[in-house]
Amino acid sequence: MTPQTNNAPAATTSLPRRPWYRLSLTTWIMIGLVVGGVLGYVRPDWGTRVFFLRTIFLNLIKSIIAPLVFSTLVVGIAGGGNLKKVGRMGAKALLYFEIVTTVALFIGLGVVNLTKPGVGVMLSADTSSIQSIQQTTPQGFTDTLTHIFPASIVDAMVRGDVLQIVAFSVLFAMAVSALGEKGRPILRACESLSQIMFRFTSYVMMFAPIGVGAAMAHTVGTQGLSVLVNLGKLIGSLYLALVIFIVFVLGAVALIARIPILKFIKAVREPATIAFVTTSSESALPKAMEVMERLGVPPRIVGFVIPTGYSFNLDGTTLYLAMASIFVAQAAETTTGFHMSFAKQLVMMLTLMVTSKGVAAVPRAALVILLATLNSFMPQGLGPVGVAIIFGVDELMDMGRTSVNVIGNCLATCVVARWEGEFDDTRARVFGTPQEISYDLAHGEPAFAKAVAEGQT
Repeated sequence: MTPQTNNAPAATTSLPRRPWYRLSLTTWIMIGLVVGGVLGYVRPDWGTRVFFLRTIFLNLIKSIIAPLVFSTLVVGIAGGGNLKKVGRMGAKALLYFEIVTTVALFIGLGVVNLTKPGVGVMLSADTSSIQSIQQTTPQGFTDTLTHIFPASIVDAMVRGDVLQIVAFSVLFAMAVSALGEKGRPILRACESLSQIMFRFTSYVMMFAPIGVGAAMAHTVGTQGLSVLVNLGKLIGSLYLALVIFIVFVLGAVALIARIPILKFIKAVREPATIAFVTTSSESALPKAMEVMERLGVPPRIVGFVIPTGYSFNLDGTTLYLAMASIFVAQAAETTTGFHMSFAKQLVMMLTLMVTSKGVAAVPRAALVILLATLNSFMPQGLGPVGVAIIFGVDELMDMGRTSVNVIGNCLATCVVARWEGEFDDTRARVFGTPQEISYDLAHGEPAFAKAVAEGQT
């Protein structure tokens, strides 16, 4: 997609704004969030009973991911006809991922050394809660590299392994592009499939307020409000670091890349909210891909950068790993007198820079990486005890780091699009307005159905 001219088409088919009494999806999600929290607090037993609604919502979302990622990537790469762009875009994306995640690590390191949430904490927890984590080993570099290429694409789709789906889709798209006219029927089929899956996504999103409400009801019903007090300093420090990262790092990146910040916030608020409540990046992936296309990022960039970023651009998770590891080290010093020097902390950060890239498809990935790293840098036995303490409030911290992961990946698509000279500023200006519908109709693009589904008409 080439950038459009600065003059948007006349709004001959502009439709009136949504009446005040027709609430947006974001508003309904927030209502579901509040109602779920109140339900979980007033009737904890009901909160646990409605958890199946959250499971249904996540299952529906997971069913979208494989066909959506596959069709979007094939259309974006094979339809573009320039395979050199794919390699250049991939190199730029990976460079950006490495720079931003490294900055996230060191922000976490700085904040945790400033607030010192682990000082005074005694490591005397029951480690039975992390036995399942100890049985899982993190992936090394060669394991991660081998894991990227699936032996069976059907198996990868069944498991929802996004990285393997991306690898297969890129190679498949290159083959379709190389065949020229003979590959056109497959390309047209994938174009239809991608639009069907976006429409399917809009149907599933109607269930989002119920799904996120059930998730919040379960969290409050099972853990109670007291969970907000336990290890509150660690939770507060993490959210402080996440806010600093969003405002000063992602904000600076958006300014440098000339991304319209207010429109970006409007676009990312729904996928970020969904990720926050469900603690699942997967639940936000279809919506994130949809809104980034509507914001002006070409489909081929969206289809490549966001799924790849789920393995290599986990900004919130890497920041969390830095803070959680130093928290345990501080608690270990309180308990046993073991002291981790700042130099050793830096070495541990460098280790996390490598090991955090191997979290794809590992259950409880962040805790697995955290436990493996602590076992390498701390006296035997202290790592599992420290992770067991964090385990009790990990879900609360998972909410924040998952939403930041989604925000970071959405911004990465905009940055790469700008870097490639393909960010559509005109589309970004009309995002979320009645003029967006006119723009899509005038340019023969399919967001009209998306806008209708989201209540803009």
